[in-house]
Amino acid sequence: MFCPFCRFPDSRVIDSRTSDDGLAIRRRRQCPQCGRRFSTTETASLSVIKRSGIVEPFSREKIVSGVRKACQGRPVSDADLALLAQKVEESIRATGVSQIEANDIGLSILPPLRELDEVAYLRFASVYQGFDSLEDFEAAITLLRVEHTTAVDEVPSEG
Repeated sequence: MFCPFCRFPDSRVIDSRTSDDGLAIRRRRQCPQCGRRFSTTETASLSVIKRSGIVEPFSREKIVSGVRKACQGRPVSDADLALLAQKVEESIRATGVSQIEANDIGLSILPPLRELDEVAYLRFASVYQGFDSLEDFEAAITLLRVEHTTAVDEVPSEG
């Protein structure tokens, strides 16, 4: 790590702390040459492999903009979308991979989107799961209904 003041090619770490979101490390450093202190922030890079083969940095904003289209007209706030994007990024980072296919990101959006809004989930799933017919929509809706019935049956009654 080069000192930003005197360009000395080394520095000593004085303190390390995890950022509030847990995705970065802030290090306080001191240059052994000039003695000045400075801070660095380190993050693990995450890259997306597009269908065309191009690799680009992961972006929560792209998740939000893609999901926003599926949520048009639905009671979903910008804060909800930001939280969804954060959950998706955390689940991807938890896998330990540094590169992920764009389609896999789309698939990883589905579970948290389903919890957020089922209509938006169906809209988004129709693209990422390649719904080709009404039967595909019917099967997805039937699965949601079965899961709702199961969830209702599992709720303990009061009394």
